[in-house]
Formats: sequence, C-alpha cells, structure tokens
Amino acid sequence: MNIRDLEYLVAIDEERHFNRAADRCFVSQPTLSGQIKKLEDELGVLIAERTKRQVVMTDVGEALAAQARRILAEVRALKDIAQSFHDPMSGELQVGLIPTVAPYLLPIIMPAFNKHCPKLKLWLYEHQTGVLLEKLKNAELDFLILALPVEADEFSEIDLYEEPFWLAAPRNMDLAEKPRIDLLDLEEREMLLLQEGHCLRGQALDVCFTAGAYEYTGFRATSLETLRHMVGEGMGLTLIPELAVPKKTSKNDRIHYIPFNAPSPSRRVGMLYRPGSYREETCKFLADIIQQQLAKILEK
Repeated sequence: MNIRDLEYLVAIDEERHFNRAADRCFVSQPTLSGQIKKLEDELGVLIAERTKRQVVMTDVGEALAAQARRILAEVRALKDIAQSFHDPMSGELQVGLIPTVAPYLLPIIMPAFNKHCPKLKLWLYEHQTGVLLEKLKNAELDFLILALPVEADEFSEIDLYEEPFWLAAPRNMDLAEKPRIDLLDLEEREMLLLQEGHCLRGQALDVCFTAGAYEYTGFRATSLETLRHMVGEGMGLTLIPELAVPKKTSKNDRIHYIPFNAPSPSRRVGMLYRPGSYREETCKFLADIIQQQLAKILEK
C-alpha cells in the first residue's frame, strides 16, 4: 500500500466511476482498477462492487476512503509544515468558499493575494456550508470563507466584512422606480429565495420576517445567478449581496438594484480555521488583506 493507492481509493469513492476516477488521477482505467484490486487483496475486503454503469462502495470501502482522506491530508500537512517553516507565505493552501461568496469575492482579493504572496498557491473549493465545515474538521481544507455565524465552536473565527443586501426587482415593478427603499416597503411582498442548504436562504428569511414579507414556495433556486435570471424574467423580488450587484446599470436593464435605507439588512462574512493550525499565521495575514480590500469597496 502506498500514497498513490490511497489517492485512487478516494477518487473511486468520490467519482463512483472507474473511467472518471482514472482521468482524475491521470492514469489509465486498467491501471487504477488493478491497483484497487491489489488493495482489496492486501486488506482482505471488498472495497467496491463493480457494474457496467457505476461503482457501488461497500460499507468498509467508504470507511477506508474516509480514513484515506485523513491520511492524505496529513501527508499534505507534512509537506506544507516543512515549507511554511521557512516561509509562512509560501506553499499550498486548500481554501473553501460558499457559492454566494466565491464568484463575487475572488476577483477582488486574488490580485492582492498574488501581489503580496506570490509564492503561495491557493486551491479553491466551492461548497455549501455543511460540506465545508466537515472538510475543515477533517483537515481537507486549511480555512473557509463563509457567512457567519455558524453552528460550530471548534474553529477559530475572524470577521472579514459586513455586506449589505440590495433588493433586486423587475424593471416593470413599482419598487424599481425608487432610488432607495425601507424594509417596510417589502411588507406583504412575495420573495424568491434559494433552496435549503444555502446560508443566504436563512439570512433572507430573517429579513423577510422582519419586513413582513413572505417566501414564494413554488420555486427555490439552486444559485444566486438563477435567482437573478428569475427576477429578470419578471417572476418576483429577491435579495442580492452587494458584491453581486453589477457596477454599471441603466434604466433599460431588466433588473433594477435598489439599496436599503439605514439600517440596511446585511450579512457577516468571515474566515474559519482550526485553532493551533500551523497555517494560523498565514490565515491571519490573508484575512488582513481581505479586510483591507473590502473596506475600500463596501465603504464607497
């Protein structure tokens, strides 16, 4: 058994398909299949049931894959510890972000990261909050950028920025004519929201409750961009985080974005990392860069 075998095992568990797993590991399908068979023979267990269409992991196979992830994370940590001992701002970092933050924050912060930490290589992973927390706990990720608070007290937390919400309205709706709105303008209004699993859904529901608005239950979007398209088609209203609001708009746009009067509804975005992590210094340095970049934008 070697490290490469563990990588094959994890790939099979996640892809559930030998060809896709082989492509992911940059080997041929027979090579990967043969190594998994050797691993089964060595351990004396059946890792996966093979069919023509899919791979079905056995219970012991899933347990072995979970342990393999932890081992691979520790192997990466060994390499990174040695590298970071010489230079904390070098090496590789595994970074997790939620889908309602990643596409809008990354274009802002990545140029600054590249400028201040040119030797640091970031691998970016986009998942919902629950998945990210589990991966951080298992040392598969070094830190997370997500909406706060979260129901997890085993991680260290850094506040990064406070992001106001804007209202997105179809251009033919009465609210679209207003330069700014109050929360009470949403009273008895129907709102389009994200599906379960997105933290932005819970935050939007809190705003709806405060404003006396309610959710349209006939549709729940899988992404913020889907919500945006629904509003553009005149299907209803939604809340958009400020970083996702286009910088240039016109009266002819299908969607009008309207800021709220103070106190504006908002969300907290922060960083989570494992306390005592050897990457703690790196996390704090990157957090400081993010805070500086966002202060320039959100205060305008």
